[in-house]
Amino acid sequence: MKNFETLVDATNDLTKRGYTANLSLEGDTIDDKSQNVHMGAEDFEIDEFYRFEGQSNPSDMAIVYAISSAKYNLKGILINAYGTYADDSSSAIHAKLHHHQVSNNLHGTDRPTQ
Repeated sequence: MKNFETLVDATNDLTKRGYTANLSLEGDTIDDKSQNVHMGAEDFEIDEFYRFEGQSNPSDMAIVYAISSAKYNLKGILINAYGTYADDSSSAIHAKLHHHQVSNNLHGTDRPTQ
C-alpha cells in the first residue's frame, strides 16, 4: 500500500487509477448516487484504505477507502470518519468497513467498537 501525506493526494491518486465513482455511506448501503447503485456488504470489496488525521484539528479523522464492485462494474472512493465523528452503527456495511484488516492499522483509541 502507498503512503500519502494528505487525503487529497490519496483521492487524486485513486482517481487516476480508475476509482472514479463518488461513494457515500447511506445507512446499510454504500451508494453511487450518480448511477443509482445501492451496494450491500456482499456487493463490494475494499481494495485499499488510507487513514488521515486533520493537521490543524486532530479530531478531524477519516479513512479513504478504494472500493470495487464486480456486480456493478464500478470502482470508487468512500471517505468515512472515524474516532470522534464515527458512526456507531452495527450494520453489515460498518462491520466490513471496520474489519480487523482496517482496525489493526488504526491506533488503539481510534479503533471502531464492535
